[in-house]
Amino acid sequence: MLPHHIWPDTATISAGRLQIGGCDAQALAAAHGTPLYVFDEATLRRAMRAYLAAFRRQGLPFGVHYAAKALLTTALAQLVAQEGLGLDVVSGTELLVARRAGVPMAQIHFHGNARSDAELERAVAWGVGAVVVDTLDELERLATLTAGRAQPQGLMLRVAPGIEARTHRYIATGDADSKFGLPPEALDAAAQRIRASAGLRFLGLHAHIGSQLFDLERLGATVAVLVRLAARLRTRHGLTTEELSPGGGLGTPSLAEETAPDLEAYAATLSASLRQHCAAHALPLPRLTVEPGRSIVARAGVALYTVMGRKLAADGSIRYLYVDGGMADNLRPALYHARYTALLANRASAPPGPPVAVAGRYCESGDVLLRDVRLPPAHPGDLLAVATAGAYTLSMASTYNLVPRPAAVLVAAGRARLIQRRETEADVLARDVPL
Repeated sequence: MLPHHIWPDTATISAGRLQIGGCDAQALAAAHGTPLYVFDEATLRRAMRAYLAAFRRQGLPFGVHYAAKALLTTALAQLVAQEGLGLDVVSGTELLVARRAGVPMAQIHFHGNARSDAELERAVAWGVGAVVVDTLDELERLATLTAGRAQPQGLMLRVAPGIEARTHRYIATGDADSKFGLPPEALDAAAQRIRASAGLRFLGLHAHIGSQLFDLERLGATVAVLVRLAARLRTRHGLTTEELSPGGGLGTPSLAEETAPDLEAYAATLSASLRQHCAAHALPLPRLTVEPGRSIVARAGVALYTVMGRKLAADGSIRYLYVDGGMADNLRPALYHARYTALLANRASAPPGPPVAVAGRYCESGDVLLRDVRLPPAHPGDLLAVATAGAYTLSMASTYNLVPRPAAVLVAAGRARLIQRRETEADVLARDVPL
């Protein structure tokens, strides 16, 4: 039996072969080629519904916004809209995808620390619910852009709460030295500029301390900091915080021995902290908005690779398996030392052999997807399946070595639908201009 805290809800082994969403993994690879990313629709929808249900039970005004940076396609944005979630975007193109998918603009938060004027103009023209401002310079540009508008543009201020997340330093974003967020001492200047700008409407405060978070206490502490700052803005500047967001970042296990976070405890921790600290500062309860990304899409995605070759030791044992993908479609092992679980999709019931490393096809020594993973002795042509591959893989994919990027399919009830076609050599060369 597969551990479903790291594999999709519908993943099973039948006759020794991996099935996802009622589809045979080997048949999917034959039909669409490899590398191939397979997303289970049932897992995606259940994760979205679980977030809504957990916060609904807390009895507070709330919002759940899917964090598009984890992965965004038009089809995925359509699922987000169908399930009633909002969306967080961080670029003009992500906003374009959201509009293409029919996501209500009022349900979108537009994040970023270095957006262009063109991106801000698009967000304002299309009526996004909130522009989340990261710097005083950007606030000044937004104030100039919205001057004279009949309908003020809603904004939130992102602050660096000074809380160090227990995670990899590359995905920690809440400490004072982070590149993200206004330092608390800059809030007074921001508030003064907002009050002087008829084209802007203050909505609230935002923070995000990092990704792969399992420490609920620090998330509760983030809420406490935001409430304290909201009280300061009210007292000093008469600004009312209607919405407060401690961001997202809830962790997702990728190994069988790891434990998934308790979503009910997460919702309860944030809600209790909000109630407690709003009461202490005599503040009305604002809308509590969370931004899950990885914890919705990671487990729904499985990456399929074809074994292309092996590197044997002097004793004949396998040291490396080489697959037809790697760091260009999943940068996380090279960048964060991320670890994954894998199996041979076409021989999933075979007994495992000694630990091996799985290396990618790209010309970097760091292109190793898995280390010390126990698989049945593999041969060229076998199909490797990597679990929890849905988040921050395709969204960070590149064409390193000019290799086209993979395809993605959405599976449900025995049917596979292409949601991203495989890139072609013509696509890769389309930007290349000869002399």
